[in-house]
Order: sequence, then C-alpha cells, then structure tokens
Amino acid sequence: MSLFKARDWWSTILGEKEEFDQGCLCVADVDNSGSGQDKIIVGSYMGYLRIFNPHPVTPGDEVQPEDLLLEVQLQEPILQVEVGKFVSGTEGLHLAVLHCRKLCVYAVSGTVGNVEHGNQYQIKLMYEHNLQRTACNMTYGPFGGVKGRDLICIQSMDGMLMLFEQESYAFGRFLPGFLLPGPLTYSSRTDSFITVSSCRQVESYKYQVLAFATDADERQEMEQQKHSSGKRLAVDWVLNIGEQALDICVVSFDQAVSSVFVLGERNFFCLKDNGQIRFMKKLDYTPSCFIPYCSVKEGTINTLIGNHSKMLNVYQDVTLKWATQLPHIPVSVKVANLQDLKGVIVTLSDSGHLQCSYLGTDPSLFQAPRVDSREINYEEFDAEMKELQKIIKEATKTQDFLPKSEKHRDLIVTAEVSPDLDAESQAIDSKVKAEAVPSVTVKITIQSRVTAHKPSLAVCVQAPLAVTCDQFVFADLEPDSSETVVLSVFLKGDCSPSELEGNCVVSYDTPTELNPEGIPKVAQCNFRLPLRLVCFPAQPSKAANHKLTIDTNKPPVSFLTIFPDFVDPSEDDQANVLGFQFLDGSKITLLASKTSQRYRIQSDQLEDLWLITKELTLRLEEHFKKQNCKDFACTFSGSIPLQEYFELIDQHFELRLNAGKFQELLSERAVQFRAIERRLLTRFKDKTPAPLQHLDTLLEGTFREVIALADAAEENQAKMFQAFTKLKSATHLVIMLISLWQKLSTDQVAILEATFLPLAEDTQEL
Repeated sequence: MSLFKARDWWSTILGEKEEFDQGCLCVADVDNSGSGQDKIIVGSYMGYLRIFNPHPVTPGDEVQPEDLLLEVQLQEPILQVEVGKFVSGTEGLHLAVLHCRKLCVYAVSGTVGNVEHGNQYQIKLMYEHNLQRTACNMTYGPFGGVKGRDLICIQSMDGMLMLFEQESYAFGRFLPGFLLPGPLTYSSRTDSFITVSSCRQVESYKYQVLAFATDADERQEMEQQKHSSGKRLAVDWVLNIGEQALDICVVSFDQAVSSVFVLGERNFFCLKDNGQIRFMKKLDYTPSCFIPYCSVKEGTINTLIGNHSKMLNVYQDVTLKWATQLPHIPVSVKVANLQDLKGVIVTLSDSGHLQCSYLGTDPSLFQAPRVDSREINYEEFDAEMKELQKIIKEATKTQDFLPKSEKHRDLIVTAEVSPDLDAESQAIDSKVKAEAVPSVTVKITIQSRVTAHKPSLAVCVQAPLAVTCDQFVFADLEPDSSETVVLSVFLKGDCSPSELEGNCVVSYDTPTELNPEGIPKVAQCNFRLPLRLVCFPAQPSKAANHKLTIDTNKPPVSFLTIFPDFVDPSEDDQANVLGFQFLDGSKITLLASKTSQRYRIQSDQLEDLWLITKELTLRLEEHFKKQNCKDFACTFSGSIPLQEYFELIDQHFELRLNAGKFQELLSERAVQFRAIERRLLTRFKDKTPAPLQHLDTLLEGTFREVIALADAAEENQAKMFQAFTKLKSATHLVIMLISLWQKLSTDQVAILEATFLPLAEDTQEL
C-alpha cells in the first residue's frame, strides 16, 4: 500500500446505478473556448452525456452546480466519446459519440448568461451515421495524411472496420482471422491502424492497404478473397505478446521517439513503429487502465497505470517513480489542464466516481497511542476468560424455538409398493388404447414420535403416470401414533413414462413452549414402481432401428433369474432373449450373449430403450449384491446416438414454436371476435334498427375459427407433452450412456442430470 494518497482536488458521483467503461471519459477544450482549459466529457451506458468544467475555490471543495456545463440523456447507451475535427469546412473541435448502432457528431457551444445563473451550454447534432453492424469501439485521426480534419474508424463486434470521411461513409473492411474485437488506435506517423487480435498478437494495417483491399459489403471467406477482384487485406507487421490487451496508445513527444504502448493483462509493452519491442515491464498486479502522458527526460516516456488494488503507479519507461492510493478502481485515466493547473489526473470508476487529483506529498500518517507498561496479572486474566467463556456457552445454547437436529426423526413416512399388480385394475379415465391398463397398490404409512399438527400428505408421480388420489389430510397425530393410506398408480397418458419413481411428502407442524402454533416441518420418501405397470411380455423381434450394447465384468445371468416376472419358466429359449411391449404398442428386445459378458437392448424408437436399460442395470446390480459381489460394473463402449437425440430436440422445439403461433393466432381471432360482438351490440341497442351488413355471418365465421384454432392448439399440446416425455427419456438414456462410458461417480451423474434435466414439466414460461 502506498504511503501517499492522491490528493482530492475535485470529485463527484455521477448519477445512480450507472455504468461506465474505458471509452466513456474524454478531456478536451470541446467548446473551442481558446482558453487552453480542458473540459471533462463523460458518457454512460445509461445514455447520459455530461460535460464538466471544475473550478473549486480550495482543493477538495464540494461540487458547485455551475461545474456541470451540460447534462443530456441520449436515447442509447454511450460506448465511447472522442473530440476532434470531425466537421468539414471548419477546424473547430467537435464531439463524436458512439452508440451501439449509431455514430453522432455534435457541436458544443456556450452562450454568455446575462443573469446570475451563469453561462448556458447546448449541443447541436451536426450529422449522424446509422451503422449496419453493432459497434465496439472507434479511433480517429488524419487518415491518409489529410490536413486540418480528422476521419473516424469504427470497429464492429464482428471484425469490420468502417471508415467515415466526416459526413460520408468511405468503405468497410473485414479484419482477417477475426474472432473477438480488441482495442484499436491509429498511428499518424506510419498512417496505420493498430489492434490486438484474438490470437493475442499486435497487428498493424496500413490505411492505404485497407483502402485498396477487397470491399467488405458481403463478408467473404479468405479462400474466396484469393480468387475475387481487388487485393487481399494484408497485415503490415505482427508481434505475438501472448496475452489479451486492455488498451493501446500511440504517443510522440519532442524528447522521445514515437512509440506504441500496449497494456496487457500482466505486462506492459512499448513498441517501435515497426513492431519491434523497445521495452516491456512485467506487472505484479492486475492493471485496469493506463495513459502515457509526457517525456520529462530525453529518450524516456512517463506513463500512469491504474490497477484493481486502487493504486495509480507512475513509471518512467520501466522504472517505478511514484505510487499513490485512489479511493476507487479506475477504468479510465486522463491528464488534463484545468483552471491554470497543468497535469491534473482525471480518473473514472465503473460505478461513476469521477475524480480530479494531484500527487501530494503530505502523507496521512497514523500515530499509535502510547502503551502503558504495567505488570500483567495472569490470574485476573484467567478468571475473566473463564467468565467470558461461561457467557458465550450460555448464549450459544440451542434455544427451544430452533429446530433440533436429532438422530431420530420426529415423523417417518414409508411407502410400500405391492409386489403384484392389482387383480382388478383401479385405472380411471386412462387414455391408453391397450385392452387392459394395469394398476399397482402403494401403501403409505406415517409414524409420528411427537405431536404433529395438521399433517397433510401429497403423493406425486411423473406424468403420464397418475394416482387414484394424490392429496390426504389427517387429524392431529398424537405421539407414537400412525396413519396408513392405500392408493393405486396407473398409466393415464398414451405414451411411456420417462421415470418409474414416485415421491411422498408430509408437511406438519410441531408445537414448542415458545411457539404453540408450531414449527413447520417436512418429511418425505421415494418409492419405485414395477416395470410390469407400463409393459408386458411379448414376442422378441430380430430387426430394430436402434441397438445398444452394455458390457459387464461378470458372466451373463439368465433372464429366468433377473426377470422372473416377465419370463415363463416352461420356455427355455427365454433364458437369453426376452421381449417387452409397452402399453402404447412399442416393442423392445433384450438379448444376453452366450459367449461374451454383454447384453443388447434394441427397439425401433430411441426413447423406448431407456426404461429397459435402466431396469436391466438395476436388476443386475441387485443380483450381484445378493451374491456379495462388490466389484460388479457396467460399461458402454459404443457410440452415443447423438444424431437421433438431436432429432428429438428439433421435434420438441418445433412443437413449442407451433404452440406460440397458435397462441398468437388465438389472441388475434379473440380480439376480432370481441370487436364484432361490440359492433353487433351497438346495432341491437340502437332504437332505429339498422341492417347488420353480414356482421352475424362474420361473427359465426370467426367463432368457428376460434374453435378450430383451440382444437388445433389442444392437439399440438398433447403432441408436445408426448415429445417432452420422449425427450426426457432420451436425455436420461444419453446421461446414463455417458456415465457408463466415462465411469462417472454418483455425484458427477447428479451434476449432469441437474444440467440437462432441470424441468419437471414442460411449459412455455420455462
């Protein structure tokens, strides 16, 4: 930390919650007063343009209202402000303001006031250019060696340099090999543009080469440029600096040679005009901005560098001459002449702290108070320490109103799924087209160790599965009492589910002495449904569009052992091959290799493979667990079916777009329907009946359109739900194959599932 702080000469906070960056600050005699005093021009991302002329009576005075010459809100965010000779026919200075899609040039002028309110300042738009591409930054200068005027070059976000000869657009060129925009500046000495590309190298392009290169109205690839008319844009020189650059500055002082300064993320470079390094300085901090400002000794250049530790360092070439503390992190720094004070340091933070400071030598020193050298009584200290520890212990005791973390839960909920399907199906309102829709009974038991007020049970299964009753409310439970409910689960929708798991959640209140109303608590448990609920045994099929092979490290197990609920014991041929058919009609075949340790799952639809593959791995794990075999593992070495998966994503996305279109059309027709209704109502209320002019026919036609659109939207919604379920199953399958392929841990699989399966249901809002 610096011993000396930057002395505050004048400072202010700009606006509220506004944002600023590197190009938002500029100092110049923008109103052409001729006094030699600079004005401070600041633009913000909120679109505010402010011009200041600070003149405190004594350093550190509060901001006076007359210090702010002008404040105007423009319609768009301000990316950069520059001052130069931008208007033809005059050598006066004008203000260029760069927006995302527009370049505006203003004249700033002042009117002498006749009353005590002081002078009045205003800006006048001289001209503007609407940009075809989103701008990033700009630079200006006498391109091509023109006299008495400045031209402007804007770099777009996609790497096009757009050059403007004041009021007219000159030409545009794309930078070769462009990826991301970097800082841009112009060197009048070599008449070239210097930037830092995404390849982390400084590149220089001659203005003449840009002017005669191939036009960039239509972006062409480099291979096409070789064969097209005109010259290919060639770089003048390149220097690899190995890091991204924050800013570039070209300076030319009387006592020093013309130099190109580049501020990197960790280094500070000074280059000659031909791209050779004059010197470089490795920085032991993260810089935020810089400016080379003068040459006080022949052959050297002084530079200010701000950093993220709120420091401003002064370097003479590579030698640190001074370090000073700032009250904020500067994103832009300038040196200005203000009120006959030359060399005022102007800094701006990203939150709008604008400060004019000078380097003072009156340090803010802290003098430590004198310590009494009395004898230390250790016995007193021990007694005091014990007393304090006793108070701390009492204060940190768990109060009664805080929930206690006990080994034994207050309330336990368990779910027991019947091993057999219901003899008489409990399915209601099922849309499945199968002959019989099975159901399975789930018995849920709630055991309470304490008094539980208002317990309520919610049972949730993923659609298209459904339960006969999903909400239960009980009377208050006494300690050591229990409640049992029985419900059935069945397949309601006409497609296969993506999960065979359910969830029970019990919410209740436990009263305490301090809180008789009770502390709200939750207990939950999960249960797994049998595969027989959604599919039944079928004849195996040899041909299939999609096939997966799961490898194991153990000999293959007979299907008679692991799928006893699907295999007929009298048929020996089912030991190695097994067929499944879902209630919606799709078939899956499972084969076990007789010679290798492999299992193959095949089906015509990719999403149908998921449930059978999951069930196979779970049953194999359970089988080997019963045999006390701990090293069993499944692996997958085939190719992941990404193309088929992407097709499912596209189908689902197309249906979502259709849903949006139907909603818009319905909204339009409903507005039309209401408008016709209003017209008809006005006609019917009229005392002198007027002809309807076919309004009744129009109303009936619109009504039919609304009904037809509503039906189409409902049909699309049903298709979208099916597509969502299929996509969810396919996503589960892809995650499982990735985990088997890469041997991922349970935590890593959980991260993948949280990333790719964030939605429990499909809505237009999420």
